[in-house]
Amino acid sequence: MNSAPDQSQDCPILHVDMDAFYASVLTRDRPELRDVPVIVGGGYRGVVLAANYAAREYGVRSAMTGSRARRLCPHAVVLKPDYDLFTTVSTAVMETFRRVTPLVEAISFDEAFLDVRGAVRRLGSPLQIAELIRARVHDEQRITCSVGVAASVSVAKLASRRAKPDGVVVVPPEEITSFLHPLDVGELYGVGEKTRAMLHRLGLVTVGDVAHTPLRTLQRAVGHHLGAHLHELAWGTDRRAIEPRGGGVFGHGQRTGEADPDKSMGAQETFGRDTDDRALILRELLGLSAKVTQRMRTAGVAGRTVTITVRFADFTTITRTRTLPEATDVTQEVYRAAVALYDGLGLQRARIRLVGVRVEGLAPRSGVHRQLVLGERDHGWPDADRAVDRATTRFGTAAVRPASLLSPGP
Repeated sequence: MNSAPDQSQDCPILHVDMDAFYASVLTRDRPELRDVPVIVGGGYRGVVLAANYAAREYGVRSAMTGSRARRLCPHAVVLKPDYDLFTTVSTAVMETFRRVTPLVEAISFDEAFLDVRGAVRRLGSPLQIAELIRARVHDEQRITCSVGVAASVSVAKLASRRAKPDGVVVVPPEEITSFLHPLDVGELYGVGEKTRAMLHRLGLVTVGDVAHTPLRTLQRAVGHHLGAHLHELAWGTDRRAIEPRGGGVFGHGQRTGEADPDKSMGAQETFGRDTDDRALILRELLGLSAKVTQRMRTAGVAGRTVTITVRFADFTTITRTRTLPEATDVTQEVYRAAVALYDGLGLQRARIRLVGVRVEGLAPRSGVHRQLVLGERDHGWPDADRAVDRATTRFGTAAVRPASLLSPGP
């Protein structure tokens, strides 16, 4: 944690996260709104894209329906999203990061991991670099950001959350256990509600509970791969390498800063009419996942990061991202991640206009060692995918498809 003297020498990974980015951008020229609850999006039949910290104190959260947000905070100021402005500011912020180091892994429109070990001789310690970044972003864009500084990706992510708003938290290696172990397991980077609930049922409530469970016992309980992954997270020994890439945003294509096409593949579909039918939406996510992964297998690549785009009836658009423990080109694995991201939005009767699926961080498939994902059996899905690929190559794309995507008979 942040303290004097500077303890960041062995912490080359930074996670930089903008503070209430969308609301901050829209209000930076409106000082009268500085201390007023502000909601971005959430118009008629729409959902909240973002809320500033004053609105969050009333329980307003992103992806909440606008009507519920206004019930919670009736005196909030509601602002319309300006995607072109968001894109301009996001692009400028990412360029600020890249002036510090070329090793920038953008994971969304408003956050990124940086590896600064190559910049310390020029710019000072990681803590000094974090403060430099915060000052530059504030001076150039008139918004604030929070920075986590650590030796691994997951700890840096948790540290930036602790630093909010407008702060820096350093977690040196010798303080990792005291920082991590009191936390609820749901705080771990990448652990969703389902995994949290499963661990709680097993009596593993805190990160320390997971850390002090023998690895083989943990693997028997939750699966070989998930057990190993959770063990690494609990001790802060997870990924320490940054994968330079851009962050896909909004699903609007190159105009809005979509991820490098050589490093990502995606597809999206607009519904014939706005819908809140979960079964129909999941059916579309499956079709998009199949389309994207087939293209990936044809190109001989696999990716670790799955992103979904959801555009609502009022054209408010949000993205959610999940990084898998290992790269994949398997349709069912990408689909499961997409469904988890969609369900994580907690939507209630919000009508949706468009959904998209994108896989990022692509790398040659030949360099990916195939293991089971999240402790689950693969049920032969990789072989099934390749059988489908052979059939569609010979007979056309409509020859074989998941049963749920077949049109019902008369």
